Amino acid sequence: QVQLVESGGGLVRPGGSLRLSCTASGFIFSNYAMTWVRQAPGKALEWVSGINSEATSTNYADSVKGRFTISRDDAKNTLYLQMNNMKTEDTAVYFCAKAKRGYVTSSLYDHDHRGQGTQVTVSS
Repeated sequence: QVQLVESGGGLVRPGGSLRLSCTASGFIFSNYAMTWVRQAPGKALEWVSGINSEATSTNYADSVKGRFTISRDDAKNTLYLQMNNMKTEDTAVYFCAKAKRGYVTSSLYDHDHRGQGTQVTVSS
């Protein structure tokens, strides 16, 4: 069965950096677009970034553009999110999600599996 396991979360000061990883199994990773989404306390799930199956196209939410970078390593079945210049408003549980197709999509309805998440806290 499909499994997505996030890691790399933690506590970081404003302006700091973290790198999240998501290890996938149970499907042909290279065939699908992958996505990062997050959920802050008391708020709805928010799409953060996506990368297509060929790693030739990426997209970012305006709130993270220029600070976050999504990437993938198909040989390792792993998705990454490099987060730089972090802000307190980046505090959330971060999830990786598998898209139903190979193209980048920001619609949460176009995803069929999601991991358990990793907590990211930005605080001084």
